[in-house]
Amino acid sequence: MKPPVLIDTGPLVAALRADDDYHEWSRGEWQRLDPPLLTCEPVLTEALFLLRHTSTGAEAIWQLVDRGVIQLSFQLQAEAREVARLMKRYANVPMSLADACLVRMSELHQGSRVLTLDGDFKIYRRQGRKVIPTISPR
Repeated sequence: MKPPVLIDTGPLVAALRADDDYHEWSRGEWQRLDPPLLTCEPVLTEALFLLRHTSTGAEAIWQLVDRGVIQLSFQLQAEAREVARLMKRYANVPMSLADACLVRMSELHQGSRVLTLDGDFKIYRRQGRKVIPTISPR
């Protein structure tokens, strides 16, 4: 079984918005990846907020979740201490809740990569010092 891909807000929103600068790149990456893509509720919260003025954005996200293309595989309650530790460590960046959850997910899912547009994932480290593998246009 291939290691999972963790999806961040940027590529999710970009794939669903034809006017996004990264729309074509995001769509292309989605086509190359095998579902499911794993994420967390804070990523969906950000994406739904960013797509709030679109007519089909929220519906498209819920369809991806319903079809199992995106799976919510993170329990914030169980990982709250580690997420808080990460946010404190990277307070100078600053680290969002969604980013902290994805970094923690990368620690829990060995071999995983993060599909992101966020350059902060080049700064963040999992398990203290390990680079987080990303799929990014940069």
